[in-house]
Amino acid sequence: MKTKTQKQYRERRHRRLRQKVQGTAERPRMSVFVSNQHFYVQFIDDAAAKTLAAVSTLAGALKGAKLNAETAQALGREAAEAAKAKGIAEVVFDRGGFAYGGRLKALADAAREAGLKF
Repeated sequence: MKTKTQKQYRERRHRRLRQKVQGTAERPRMSVFVSNQHFYVQFIDDAAAKTLAAVSTLAGALKGAKLNAETAQALGREAAEAAKAKGIAEVVFDRGGFAYGGRLKALADAAREAGLKF
């Protein structure tokens, strides 16, 4: 029997999730990815296959920040501001196969408080 890794299980959950979640120009997909060192958030129009806006902990005020709930909240607020700058008010949340809780929940709550509608 083939040994499956945590990454393979996450990718499987993400594929299953993506069958239900689609982004459009009016309501793009807010895709979140968490690596060992960084958070990434993208707003994607799946119909046109284009990324409308993106923020991460690679650059800007959050560069070099630790991966904790406070950083996730700051990134959520920054993501909401970037979305509003592009005229995005409503999104579909794509957790990327990650468990919704802790840092991911903090990011989503901060984005909601900053004005994004899920």
